[in-house]
Amino acid sequence: MTVKISNKIVGYRVKKADTDAPSEQPAAQPETSLVKMNEYIERPEFLVGTTYKIKPPVAEHAMYITINDIVLNEDTDHESRQPYEVFINSKSMEHFQWVIALTRVISAVFRKGGDLTFLVEELRSVYDPNGGYFKKGGVFMPSLVAEIGAVIEKHLKAVGLMESEEMSETTKRILAEKRAEFEANNTTATNDDKAGDFPPNATMCGKCSTKAVIVMDGCATCLSCGDSKCG
Repeated sequence: MTVKISNKIVGYRVKKADTDAPSEQPAAQPETSLVKMNEYIERPEFLVGTTYKIKPPVAEHAMYITINDIVLNEDTDHESRQPYEVFINSKSMEHFQWVIALTRVISAVFRKGGDLTFLVEELRSVYDPNGGYFKKGGVFMPSLVAEIGAVIEKHLKAVGLMESEEMSETTKRILAEKRAEFEANNTTATNDDKAGDFPPNATMCGKCSTKAVIVMDGCATCLSCGDSKCG
């Protein structure tokens, strides 16, 4: 059959041949949009919380830091826990005013979402003009605010928002051997009860701020994080 084209050709397309039994295509499944943390998410009636206890020497009583998490994308492959709010409770009233202000600011940052690691860095870099202190285990804290930052860092690692630097079993074994050898060769007793789990005459590590550095065979080695420098 001949067809006469009287108009100008301005475009064309190839038409597929018709088949007797057209294949049935499955209906497209609607994609579930991922819910990300933002300040517009309303607080649910139930939140999952974790409470951490700290006893800084600069405070008369212990402080209890509670961080509540909201569960996003529940029952999906993208389920995650995100910090939503933080509360700090203590019998010590001398820090009440600034503690309340700090918790409100931190909670607002939590609800903004995004990368929260900067918050840990900012808090841990706060230094007390009167000097810091060693907590149990020999870890140096430059201020009470820095220890609060350390608790938040611990929580972010627990919920998977920060990577935890774990030492290999080989490194742990080598450090244990070095510690046993060092303690066998150095039996001098001291009255330093802040050394904690490490030799009493150990010095502070510049990497992990733990009083756990010993010198053996000309090498300064941290028994806490494994950092080593040879002179």
